[in-house]
Amino acid sequence: MADAERKLSNGKSRIDFQTDPSKYRHWKLEVDGEVATLLMDVDEKGTLFEGYELKLNSYDLGVDIELADAVERLRFEHPQAKVILLRSAKPRVFCAGANIRMLAGATHAHKVNFCKFTNETRNGIEDASAFSDQKYICVVNGTAAGGGYELALACDHIMLVDDGSATVSLPELPLLAVLPGTGGLTRVTDKRKVRRDHADVFCTTEEGVKGKRAVDWRLVDEIMPRSSLDQKVSERVQVVAAKAAPRNGTGIALTPVARKRSADSNEYRYVSVEITRENRLATMTLRGPENAPPADADAMAKQGAAFWPLAIARELDDAILDLRLNELEIASIVFKSIGTPQAVRDYDTFLDSNAKHWLAREIRLKWKRVLKRVDMTSRSLVTLIEPGSCFAGTLAELIFAADRSYMLIGQVQGDNRPPATIALGEVNFSGLTMSNGLTRLATRFLDDEDRVDGARAAIGRDLDAEDAEQLGLVTFALDDIDWEDEVRVFLEERASFSPDALTGMEANLRFAGPETMETKIFARLTAWQNWIFQRPNAVGPEGALPRYGSGQKPNFDMKRV
Repeated sequence: MADAERKLSNGKSRIDFQTDPSKYRHWKLEVDGEVATLLMDVDEKGTLFEGYELKLNSYDLGVDIELADAVERLRFEHPQAKVILLRSAKPRVFCAGANIRMLAGATHAHKVNFCKFTNETRNGIEDASAFSDQKYICVVNGTAAGGGYELALACDHIMLVDDGSATVSLPELPLLAVLPGTGGLTRVTDKRKVRRDHADVFCTTEEGVKGKRAVDWRLVDEIMPRSSLDQKVSERVQVVAAKAAPRNGTGIALTPVARKRSADSNEYRYVSVEITRENRLATMTLRGPENAPPADADAMAKQGAAFWPLAIARELDDAILDLRLNELEIASIVFKSIGTPQAVRDYDTFLDSNAKHWLAREIRLKWKRVLKRVDMTSRSLVTLIEPGSCFAGTLAELIFAADRSYMLIGQVQGDNRPPATIALGEVNFSGLTMSNGLTRLATRFLDDEDRVDGARAAIGRDLDAEDAEQLGLVTFALDDIDWEDEVRVFLEERASFSPDALTGMEANLRFAGPETMETKIFARLTAWQNWIFQRPNAVGPEGALPRYGSGQKPNFDMKRV
């Protein structure tokens, strides 16, 4: 088992989730009118960490960071694109999946977070298809193994060359003693509707499935000879593009997210992160808008990435990812806010009134994805609603996403800021759904429509602490006498518990209600894969991952537990 994380390449000290096409080493993004092409051409030497090479279009987290960026840019910078072709630039190989040398030498925390991020990226592809009508066609020109096939599974349509050697496979179980960790098992059955017995054969066959059987078993949608590949791709693109809705509007540039880091802080324009290491605590403060909303949708588009709802969403996303991968000792994240609730509500009203504009739609969808990222973060989450806060509408979702929330009653002696309030909006009852398909309020009041209706009736009111507690919107409303002690005891207690047990508990409690493909994927990652990644059969000195490619067979503990 790897005891220490490999060194990051090029002398870096932190994993950075910001990039742009000019910096890509593994992908080429080409846009030609309504058709875009994402060409996978992984640089073998362009690894995130030292100690391995990315051969055969295998990938590490750095490759997926670029892919996630490209998917995001297609939505914001190229809204005219109806069809996205996912292809390989390497002959007779599509993608060999997650790099095994990377996995074998990675810490347990990195393996789990790697799988989580790649899942979120693939969910983002499916989200773009469902809500932005950007359809993805995957062209498998050779071997698509493990994570390579899982990348294809995220697409709407899979085309496979039928040349006697091109295959799709999920060989993780027989080769590595782990699971297809980026949703492979779930998408095969729940999305592709592959029969259970066929899926059993497929997931235990190293060499995979090819040709007509791949179509018959629903593993791919169509096959064609290599000689007619380009013609068939062109025909499929025309069919898919013809079904897509008409496009209008010009994209905006996703300019870099500005930030200033120090050893214990991360400062953005609208988000501040302060780390108190002795308490294993990160405090994230979100700032409300500084100006009124623009006059109209054209003015919003002119502001582009600087438009407050989009700017703060991107900053929050970057801050959460940074804590996930670079601050593993943090036990809890505390959310606070500063600003005027009415100013936040004004921006929500503006987005509501421009809901048919493509950019307003994409901003709301971005917030949905960012909040899901918060939901999926394995830290205890607590929101503190204090005087001067602006938890209204969209920002109020951070109250409902938290494991607990505390709201201060009235004012603190010597503090002239107005008492804390919460303001709900229509956005809290639609659109910003969780992975279970429900809003956070519907999940909070599961099978209790009266409580949901009671909260909806409060739209437009500034709710003080007693009101919020009575409506069930916060966990506790406390006066200033009890405030500091109650919050301190909670945070100290949380930092003393087993991180593993907390991750399991929180992941279970956050996703009450119906099962969806997304909840299954992340539950399996949190529970099954998390456990498997710690078992000697996978990562022990005689396990499958360390011995892969060595010529030595793994030595398994054969007890079934």
